[in-house]
Amino acid sequence: MGFKLKRIDWYIIKQFLGTYVFAIALIISISVVFDINEKIDKFLNPDVPLKAIIVDYYMNFIPYFANLFSPLFTFIAVIFFTSKLADNSEIIAMLSSGMSFRRLMLPYAISAGIIAVVTFVLNAFVIPPANKVRIDFQNQYIRNKKVDYIRNAQLEIEPGVIAYFDSYDARSNMGYRFSLEHFEGKILVSRLTAKSIKYDSLYHWTLVDYMVRDFKDMKEEIHSGSRKDTTLTIVPSDFLISENDCETMTTPELHTYIERQKERGVGNIQTFQIEYHKRFATIMAAFILTSIGASLSSRKIKGGMGLNIGIGLALSFSYILFMTVTSTFAINGNTSPAVAAWIPNILYTFIAIYLYLKAPR
Repeated sequence: MGFKLKRIDWYIIKQFLGTYVFAIALIISISVVFDINEKIDKFLNPDVPLKAIIVDYYMNFIPYFANLFSPLFTFIAVIFFTSKLADNSEIIAMLSSGMSFRRLMLPYAISAGIIAVVTFVLNAFVIPPANKVRIDFQNQYIRNKKVDYIRNAQLEIEPGVIAYFDSYDARSNMGYRFSLEHFEGKILVSRLTAKSIKYDSLYHWTLVDYMVRDFKDMKEEIHSGSRKDTTLTIVPSDFLISENDCETMTTPELHTYIERQKERGVGNIQTFQIEYHKRFATIMAAFILTSIGASLSSRKIKGGMGLNIGIGLALSFSYILFMTVTSTFAINGNTSPAVAAWIPNILYTFIAIYLYLKAPR
């Protein structure tokens, strides 16, 4: 038959993508209703503008959650419309006409590819800026989860240069009991201390009541002053890490941030690493879950479409649960973030292969 798209291929693609969009619209509508019910007391506050609720929050809430659960929607769409085709004996007719099951999977793969590409582009470049607006709204009117104060922050700003803040308050852009140590190998060559330090603009800081001690051979030179402007290649966001910061970065920004934090010895970046790897794992998830759904529901069974949908929902929710569990292991430091993001795909690939081999021919 070849691999040129036929009318039946376009029919399957339209059914797949149409059911996918319908499933998203249905579930997101329900999610919005529940979210409004949960936050209604906050929304009724006269200080919360209606325009901000609609434009800043819900216009960004909808694409975020639609993209977040895209694998689930993909699975449900495949299970639903393929079970309907099987129940109407349409798949039997296709296979009886000489079409192989492998050839039947072509329009499914094309549809999964479209969903995967769109999902990745949205996740990597479009949704992060929208998330920033949504999260700013939540921090301002719902619940402030932004980290604006930290104690005992230490990081390497350059090779051999270690900065330390006893405390830092983002509301005043002030750090207290600051120190900057410069090592050559394992030898301390200079140490700067300041009673306080104020962040001004990109890399520009002002030291207050500072003292510099330079160690040369067996001698020590001390310089001090009340105020000094200096340049340090750090910004407050390098150590003021909020729970949702990773969701506001595009994929290139996320990669740059992770590499930068690794170089500086910052340890609590597992959430950022998991988010980065998940964005790529989602691409494969679309194909894996499509294969599972099509193989599982292509056989006409006595229990009808409801049984297929039930099994499909159980598998899709177990996939999401498994992804959550492995992410937790990575956050706790027990598993590599890359492994945690890809373990569900690896496991479900074997399930997909098994069901594909058991599918009707």
